[in-house]
Amino acid sequence: MNMLKTADGRFFWGGEPLRIISGAIHYFRVVPEYWRDRLLKLRACGFNTVETYIPWNLHEPKEGQFCFSGLADVTGFVRLAGELGLHVILRPSPYICAEWEFGGMPAWLLGYPGLRLRCMDPLYLSKVDAYYDALIPELLPLLSTRGGPVLAVQVENEYGSYGNDTAYLDYLRQGLIRRGVDVLLFTSDGPENGMLQGGTLPGTLATVNFGSRPEEAFRTFRQYRPEDPLVCMEYWNGWFDHWLTPHHTREAGDTAEVLDRMLALGASVNFYMFHGGTNFGFYNGANYDAKYEATVTSYDYDAPLSESGEYTSKYHAVKQVLEKHFGPAPVAMPAPAATCAYGVVELTERLDLLDVAGQLSAPVFRTAPEPMEDLGQGYGFILYETQLTGPRTEELLHLQEVHDRALVFVDERFIGTVERWDPRPLAVTVPPEGARLRILAENMGRVNYGPKLMDRKGITEGVRLNNQFQFGWTIYPLPLDSVEKLPFGACEEGDRTAESASASAALQGDRPAFYRGGFHAEVCCDTFVRLAGWTKGVVWVNGFNLGRYWSAGPQETLYLPGPLLRQGWNELTVLELHHTEKAAVVLQDRPELGSLPALGEEDKA
Repeated sequence: MNMLKTADGRFFWGGEPLRIISGAIHYFRVVPEYWRDRLLKLRACGFNTVETYIPWNLHEPKEGQFCFSGLADVTGFVRLAGELGLHVILRPSPYICAEWEFGGMPAWLLGYPGLRLRCMDPLYLSKVDAYYDALIPELLPLLSTRGGPVLAVQVENEYGSYGNDTAYLDYLRQGLIRRGVDVLLFTSDGPENGMLQGGTLPGTLATVNFGSRPEEAFRTFRQYRPEDPLVCMEYWNGWFDHWLTPHHTREAGDTAEVLDRMLALGASVNFYMFHGGTNFGFYNGANYDAKYEATVTSYDYDAPLSESGEYTSKYHAVKQVLEKHFGPAPVAMPAPAATCAYGVVELTERLDLLDVAGQLSAPVFRTAPEPMEDLGQGYGFILYETQLTGPRTEELLHLQEVHDRALVFVDERFIGTVERWDPRPLAVTVPPEGARLRILAENMGRVNYGPKLMDRKGITEGVRLNNQFQFGWTIYPLPLDSVEKLPFGACEEGDRTAESASASAALQGDRPAFYRGGFHAEVCCDTFVRLAGWTKGVVWVNGFNLGRYWSAGPQETLYLPGPLLRQGWNELTVLELHHTEKAAVVLQDRPELGSLPALGEEDKA
C-alpha cells in the first residue's frame, strides 16, 4: 500500500523523500480528447503531479441527478494521469473558488430559503452529504492506498478567506474519512494570520497559496506550522481576466525566478495554473470587490500552456528551472496541435428571441418578479413581462438589484440597458392606452469568492416606476441548455420575406436574436471564432456552448477545439443580444485575448 507521509518537514513516498512538483489542469475546462496531450506536456516540462478541483455544480447540475461523463468524467482524467506516470492531488467541493460559477456550488442551493453556505448549517450539510455519498465512491478506487494515483485530498478550499467555523471544516474532514478516504488530507489558505487561523485544522497538513515573496509567505506559515513540509498549493504564476478590464500577463523570467527561490527553500509547489483551459458554457464565475466583475470565457491565465495547449515562453522558462533542480524530464515534448483558419462563416438564418420566448419556455405567472433560483433555473437568461398603465411621462424605471445585466423594451422599442455595476434608472413614457414592458436579464456568472456568494440571478427585489412597484408578471425562464430545437424557419412561407426584411433592419438596432449558419471542414483542427462587429452574446458549435463574447473586451476570440468539429458540415449558432453590423463570423488560426477599447479619463480615474 502506497501512502504519502510527512516527517521532519518533508514528504515521503514508499520510504523515500518526495518533492511534489505539481501543475493544475482542470479536466472540466479541457475537452476530454485533449486530456492526454495536456498531461503529457505537464510531464515533459518536468512535473511529477497534476492537481485538479472537482466542481459540485458540474457533477450534480440538478439536485439528485449526478453526472460523471464527458467533461465531468473525473475518474477517466485521474486514471489517465496515473497511466502517464503522474501523481494526482484532488481538491473536491463543496467549494472550489477557481473563478468558476458560484465557486463550484450548484445554483439550486439558492432555491432554499434561509440556507447558509459553508458552515454548520444543517440544511446545507445535508446537501453536501448527499453529494459526497455519490462522489466519494467514484474516487475511492483512485486512491494510492488502493493502487491508484491520488496521493492527497483537500478539505474545503481557502476557508480562512471566508469563515472560521472549525467545526464545519472538521465535519467535512470526518466525512471524507468516514466514507473511506484514507490518503493524506490537507487544507490550503493565504499566508495571512486570519486566514491560517480560520482555515486550518489540528492534525491536518496545512499549505499556503501565493504568487510572489515566497520567503515572507513561508515565514508566516512557519509561525503556525513549524513541522509541516513547505507547500505552495497555489503558485499564482499568471492571472485571470474580467470583462471591461485589461488582459493580465506576467513576465516568464519573473515566474521562473520565484519558482527557483521556492525550490531553493526545499518547498513543494503546485502551479495554479499550469494549463488554464476555457470556461465553456455559462460556467464562468465573477468577483465582487468594489463592484461586480464577471470573468471572461477564456481561462488562459497566462499559464505555461496557453488556453489551446500551446507552449509559451513561460513553459520553457519553467522547464529550465526544473531541469536545474531535478534533471531532464522523463518524456519528450509532444508536437504542437495544428490550427486552421476556416474563414468567413455566413449566418443566413435569424430568429427573434422575444418573438419566440413562448416557444422556448413555458411561462409562469407571479405577483412580483422572482429570481431564477425561485423558479428552479440555474443559468442563462430570464424574460420578465408586464403591462404598464398610461399615460405616464418621463417616469423613472428602477430595476432593484438586477443580477447582472438587463435589456429593457417598452412595446417593441429598446429603451436601454441596466447593469449591476451601473444601475441607473431609465426614463419611460407610456401612452394613454398603456404599454408592454419586457426585461431580458442575463446571468453573467455567480460570484465565486468572498462575502457575496449568495448571488441570486435575475431581478432580485422588484421593478418600480418612480416609487410605485409594478405587480402582475409573466416570466419566461430561458436556460438555453440546448439550441437544437430552436424554431428557425417556423414562420409560414408567405411571412419569410417580411422576416428577412426584419432581420436586415435588426442588424442596425438592438434586438436579441439567434443567428444560424454553417461551414464545411475537411480536417478538424483547433480554430478561433472572431466576432468583429457583433456586440454581446453566446456562441454554440454543433450544439456545444463555447461561451460568451462581448465587444467590451478584453477577449476578442473564442477558442473552438478541433474535437468539437465534424468532418463535413458544422453548424454554428449565435445569440446576439444587441446588434451586429454583419451576420458573419470569422474562424481564424490564432487567438486574440488582450485588446481593450481605449478608456476615457473618467474610466481611468
